[in-house]
Amino acid sequence: MAILEVSNLVKRFDDILAVDDLSFSVAPGEIFGFLGGNGAGKTTTLRMVLDIIRPTSGTISVLGGAPDRRQAGAIGFLPEERGLYSGMSAIDTIVYFGRLKGMNFGLAKSRGMELLERFDLADRAKSDIGDMSKGMAQKVQLATSLVNDPELLMLDEPFSGLDPVNQGLLENEILRASERGAAVIFSTHVMQHAERLCDRLLLLRKGRKRFEGTLEQARAQLPVSLIAVSRHDPSTIPGVASARPNGAADDGWQEWDVKLDPGVAPGSVLEHCTANGIGLRRWDERHASLHDVFVELVGGEGVEQ
Repeated sequence: MAILEVSNLVKRFDDILAVDDLSFSVAPGEIFGFLGGNGAGKTTTLRMVLDIIRPTSGTISVLGGAPDRRQAGAIGFLPEERGLYSGMSAIDTIVYFGRLKGMNFGLAKSRGMELLERFDLADRAKSDIGDMSKGMAQKVQLATSLVNDPELLMLDEPFSGLDPVNQGLLENEILRASERGAAVIFSTHVMQHAERLCDRLLLLRKGRKRFEGTLEQARAQLPVSLIAVSRHDPSTIPGVASARPNGAADDGWQEWDVKLDPGVAPGSVLEHCTANGIGLRRWDERHASLHDVFVELVGGEGVEQ
């Protein structure tokens, strides 16, 4: 059974259609990337899952039921807008959020100290949040989303503002949550994290789904390109969409930028060359990156590789 299931979700704010007939599901142990530029509808969708705002139409099932704030004990959420209470210590902050999720004081404190130890902050457990660096405070906020070992972990632009070391720490925590069976959904506009982590991903543009599937399925949305060195013009080969000379020829050998027709496997083109005596000195396949797919399907504004 899916831990999160969204069906035909629509959200309007007056004349603005923020989420447009959106459907997807996330299974236990799955890492699901929710990808889109600014204003794509990612945060609005997550807030509807949390029952912070209500949909205009459509249905949401969380842990087998409609969204309800009483489900807080099974959910962890890291908001895009970071915000902790200055004047509280790190451990008191984590305990406070644990108590809001129904944990008793002792369990919340012991779990909080485990997280601070893992995040290399045990010696700052009693430090005021206001006296911490931005990176330290972000790790405390991450701990508040993990303290209850959630079954559904939702992270809204979690890598924003983190240095490479803390980005690695966060990636490890996402993998750890998945390995213990949690469904993890995170929104991002940074493609490298999605490529490394996601079992499946969804591309969103102006509130509407443009793609849902695995990374390999995403890459298959764009044709393969090749760099080939040959004396033969590759544009005449079946399955080749276009071939453009790249630089001057050397003793008749020409480097070509080759694009294949959608769905054509590079191996079938190479087999044709071999069977028909077309000599090759170079044959380099270039598969589309997730960034390439995103730019093609969604547009590249505000997106990082």
